[in-house]
Amino acid sequence: MYRRSLLRIRMRTATVTGLNSVRGDAMLRTLCFALLSTLAAAAAADAPATPQRIAVKAAHWLDVEAGRERGPVVVVIEGDRIKEVREDGQAPADARLIDLGDATLLPGLIDVHTHLTGDPTEIKGDYYEAILKRSAIDAAILAHLYAKRTLDAGFTTVRNVGADDYVDVALRNAIDRGDIPGPRMLVSGPAIGATGGHADDTTGFSPWIEFHTVDGVADGVDAVRHKVRENVKNGADVIKFMASAGVLSMEASVGAPQYTQAEMDAIVDEAHRWGKKVAAHAHGAEAIKMAIRAGVDSVEHCSLIDAEGLKLARQRGTYLDFDVYNDDYILGEYAKKGFPASTIEKEKLVGRLQRENFRRAVQAGEKMAFATDAGVYPHGWNGKQFAKMVEWGMTPMQAIQAATWNAADLLGWRDRVGAIKPGLYADLVAVDGDPLKDVSILERVGFVMKGGEVDKNALR
Repeated sequence: MYRRSLLRIRMRTATVTGLNSVRGDAMLRTLCFALLSTLAAAAAADAPATPQRIAVKAAHWLDVEAGRERGPVVVVIEGDRIKEVREDGQAPADARLIDLGDATLLPGLIDVHTHLTGDPTEIKGDYYEAILKRSAIDAAILAHLYAKRTLDAGFTTVRNVGADDYVDVALRNAIDRGDIPGPRMLVSGPAIGATGGHADDTTGFSPWIEFHTVDGVADGVDAVRHKVRENVKNGADVIKFMASAGVLSMEASVGAPQYTQAEMDAIVDEAHRWGKKVAAHAHGAEAIKMAIRAGVDSVEHCSLIDAEGLKLARQRGTYLDFDVYNDDYILGEYAKKGFPASTIEKEKLVGRLQRENFRRAVQAGEKMAFATDAGVYPHGWNGKQFAKMVEWGMTPMQAIQAATWNAADLLGWRDRVGAIKPGLYADLVAVDGDPLKDVSILERVGFVMKGGEVDKNALR
């Protein structure tokens, strides 16, 4: 292409009337220089920029894959990935150094059960105002605030399991484009559930009241298969369905199954056909076992799981995701916000039992990931669950592994996140102190990096 362009320039120059050879040669040289300069500039603009090298240095770090503390460490980053983990404490001369001093460095934290499109702080003592006077537009306007609070708290990856109108899909896409800050998100779109069940927003209201939302209500094998396909079509990364009744909805039961075994089987089969993992909301013992038999990848809440359910989960390799902090917030705050007395009573029924069953699951060696149900309590408070997990049976390292290496396994993202190792995203957090001695310091994360970019550094 360059040769043909030069030939055309030479031919045109040679035909200019009245030009002597000296003037023609000068003009040719000028035109050639201009052309080559333009081509060089264009090539430089198209060439990928050399990745910036950053070195993050800390006195201590947690090797969550091996389950032990190590140090000192220098994590060398190129672009958005970890290039090298140096334990000699020496930073490369050509890297920009971020020295965190005596801090402890961890992988970016992961919460596998969030709802970033809502927050209880929106409810100012009037439960029905939020339901009857707000729409998906309100959720979309506020969701970016909750995403930023979550990232600032050190959670660089979340799984968002349930949002009407695909607001979570739009939020994920905006974060991925770099339009707004927030954690990496895997999203489900509307949770699939039975008519009158935990996913049905009209439950408990007059049949003359209509809610115009894109929801996941479906009944029967064919209909639930269609809902799975519809969610996948509209951008879902994971499929969420309601295997049982729930606490924060208007059904009388808290744990009764709300789908048949055939319907649960169909949801899981269809989701796996499309390469999507499945999370099942389930409080009741029978619903939990039905969901596990259907082949779900994780059971959420697990409040009333029994010995048979624990055994079945261990045999099938199913993750059990207990949200063991939010009972404190619900019992302390929800009555003030005008929630129905029936909701508070249901929480009293399951809260203590859920924590006792969490302890049994830990003792049984179940696969468990860090799942908070954030959105039931304020976003950014995710770290409060670590202390509860330790209080009810885990070691600090086990709780941290649940929020890193184990959570990455559940998501199918161990090749991207969940540890400090070469090739993974440069998602790092740091705290001032030793979380293995006091896990509650993870409520006060001082340094957050996502993909090689510093979101927060209060340790300087």
